[in-house]
Amino acid sequence: MAGIGVIFNPRSGHNLRDPRASRRLARTLGDHGEVREAGSLDQLYRVAEDFRRLGIDVLGISGGDGTNGVAITGFLDVYQGSALPQIAFLRGGTMNTVANSVGVRRGPPEGLLNRLVRAYVARAAQPLKDAPRHVMRLRGDKARPLPNQEASTPPLAEKYGFLFGTGVVYGFLSEYYRGGPPNPVVAAKTLLRGVGSAVIRGETIRRMAAPFRGSVELEDGTVWEERDYLAIAGGTIDQIGLNFRPFHRYAERPGAFHLLGIHSSPVSFVSQLPRIWRASPMKPGHSYDATPLQAMIRSPKKNIQYMVDGDLHECDGPLHVSVGPKVRIVVGT
Repeated sequence: MAGIGVIFNPRSGHNLRDPRASRRLARTLGDHGEVREAGSLDQLYRVAEDFRRLGIDVLGISGGDGTNGVAITGFLDVYQGSALPQIAFLRGGTMNTVANSVGVRRGPPEGLLNRLVRAYVARAAQPLKDAPRHVMRLRGDKARPLPNQEASTPPLAEKYGFLFGTGVVYGFLSEYYRGGPPNPVVAAKTLLRGVGSAVIRGETIRRMAAPFRGSVELEDGTVWEERDYLAIAGGTIDQIGLNFRPFHRYAERPGAFHLLGIHSSPVSFVSQLPRIWRASPMKPGHSYDATPLQAMIRSPKKNIQYMVDGDLHECDGPLHVSVGPKVRIVVGT
C-alpha cells in the first residue's frame, strides 16, 4: 500500500483534549492511507513495522515536538538505514517548534492532513515539496524511563531530535510542565516568571537555572573546559521555542549542528534574549560557539539530565551528540 500513514498520539496535548480527533483524521484521509494510534513505544514499533511493510510514501505525525522526535527515533530504528518516507508534521501537540522553524503551515491537524491529501493526489504533476533537515543522534549510558513511560517498555538507548539542551533548557521545561496543562500561554508566563526571578535573584530562577557542571569535547579536539554552564545546547534548526532563535548557524556547515556552551549568569543571559530572538549572536563573553559534527558532553556527576525536542530525559554520562540521518519534512501544502 503506497499512500499516507498517519501516527496519532492520543497523549499529546491537543489530542488529549479532543478524543474525536483520531476519527476526524481517518475520515479526512479516506482511502489514501491509514491512521494508527501509538500511545507507547511498543505500539509505535508495531506501527513502524507495518508501515514499512506497506511501503507508505508519506509519514504523517499528529502530535507535537516530543511525538515527532520519538516517532522519528522509532522509525529510524525499524528502517535500519533505509531512507524514511517524507514526513508531514500535522501538529496536534503543545509544542510545535520544529514545524514552525521549517515553515510548516499553521492549522488544526485535520486541516493540514486535508491539504496533504490533495497535494498527494496531485503529486504526479506537482511533487510534494520538502525541507531536508538532519536530526541529531544522542546516546548516553543506562537511559532511564520517562515518568509517563510504561514500566514494561525499556527507554530507547539512542534518541534522535532537532534540539537538545542541558541546564536551564532542562530546567525551564521542568518548570513549564509544573505550571498546569502546557500551552503557549503557560510557556510565556514561565519565561516571564523566570526573567523576573532572575532580576531579583529569586527561588524560581535558582530552580530553573541550576547550572550544568561539565565539559565538552568536539571532534576536532577542541575542549570547552569543565565549569558551570547555564546550558549546553544545540540544534539542527534555528528556533528553540517562543520564536527565540539561538541556533542561527545551524545551516552554516553542511551536515553539522550549532552548539552553544552558555556560561553567563542568569541575569546576564536575560540581557541577551533580545539578540537571541533576532537570531543574532550573543555578545562576547557569554558563550562558546561551534558547528561540530559530533560532541561529547561529560559531567563529574554520574547523572546527566537533558531535553530532546521538548521531552525530558536522564542518562549516565558521558552524553554523545552527533549528526544523524537527513529527513525530508513536507512543507508548502
